[in-house]
Amino acid sequence: MPNTNNKAKGLSKEEIAAMKERIQERNAKANGDEAVLAAIAKMNEPDRSMAKRAHTVIMTSAPGLSPKTWYGMPAYAKGDKIICFFQNAGKFKARYSTLGFSDKANLDEGKMWPTAFALKEMTAAEEKKIAALVKKAVS
Repeated sequence: MPNTNNKAKGLSKEEIAAMKERIQERNAKANGDEAVLAAIAKMNEPDRSMAKRAHTVIMTSAPGLSPKTWYGMPAYAKGDKIICFFQNAGKFKARYSTLGFSDKANLDEGKMWPTAFALKEMTAAEEKKIAALVKKAVS
């Protein structure tokens, strides 16, 4: 029986686009600060301003991390392992942006801990929290 509802099965067009971006990133010879800033420049406000500030905070808090794009998102790696990333709300039509951490981040705390944080606005308080999280993640 054919699918009569309008929902597509499998990946959304945004997810497919992200996968294509990841393939391009893997094939690219250069990926770094320039690529991250270009990805941020493509974002709509207020995501763009939050991503710029997050980028500055992350690079200041953990200068040993390397900026790179990851599925088209700004990400920060230790060696070849992604530690954290900024996913703008517009990327997947979400209601908020996300600062996420991979399983390579040293955020373990007991038996359960958060690995992603919703961001609706970036104030000095959020910047302070991000700086502390990133420092812990790379420790």
